[in-house]
Amino acid sequence: MKTAAIIGAGLIGQGWAIVFARAGWNVNLYDPNSQAAEKGLAMIGSLLGMLKQEGLLPDDTSAANRIRIAPTLPDALAGAEYIQESAPENLEAKRALFAEMDALAAPDALLCSSTSTIPASAFTGHLAGRARCMVAHPVNPTYLIPLVELSGAPWTAADHIERAKDILLDVGQRPIVVRKEIEGFVMNRLQGAVLHEAFRLFSEGIASGEDIDATIKHGLGLRWAFIGPFETIDLNSPQGIEEYCERYAGVYESIGASLGKCVDWNKALRQGLADERKRELPRDQLEAKRLWRDQKLMQMVRQLYHAG
Repeated sequence: MKTAAIIGAGLIGQGWAIVFARAGWNVNLYDPNSQAAEKGLAMIGSLLGMLKQEGLLPDDTSAANRIRIAPTLPDALAGAEYIQESAPENLEAKRALFAEMDALAAPDALLCSSTSTIPASAFTGHLAGRARCMVAHPVNPTYLIPLVELSGAPWTAADHIERAKDILLDVGQRPIVVRKEIEGFVMNRLQGAVLHEAFRLFSEGIASGEDIDATIKHGLGLRWAFIGPFETIDLNSPQGIEEYCERYAGVYESIGASLGKCVDWNKALRQGLADERKRELPRDQLEAKRLWRDQKLMQMVRQLYHAG
């Protein structure tokens, strides 16, 4: 049976463990904090139960039994052909961790990072096995939203990118390849563009945070759940994307010119938005709301990927 090593037992690591275990892989879950590993394993069990309840997993017990806590990093890497690091976003820590993994892992094992902000070239250039290293950036929650961005360094071998892509497809994810290293990869650049404009609209008093969120979740987001921005405009004009661009290019150019410099996410602005969010969702209810989100996503995933 194939084995994956998941390094880090936080939210992202938990999601990765579920992804591989439900696909029939053995999973070695390692975290240097043993209490975090135990807590992560307990949450994984709860989420597997929710997946079964929603009809997305026939046997949660078997999947749970394929996941074990590894007591040490060498033990976690032993026999693993795919290794996914999900440690905190700290460059020096990742450089050190990847050096350890490169020395300990099997020569043909893939070394992948869940980082959402750091390019692979920043923490793999010093490694003997740097050709097998890459970013495999998921979306949270990883076990429900299947997109994974594969981004290699200039020295990452193309065949290793392809092998990672094949593995991720095999375990039910939807990988894309980022052809050139760029800060934020693809997803966070798109998300950042929306966030910057959302902060601008809030800062200028155009709309409340609640109404800005409503614009996405009751408007744009309903389409974006199953078609992308290019597909959206291709379908929004009788003759397709060319006609849409002819009609609306001027409007969007005008909007673009008005955007100017990105809004400063200053403390006062952040605090104002945080205060509004806290009124809507007290902080002691965050975890319950997170699980509510996951259950809603399970229902959507069932409709989008498993219906008919």
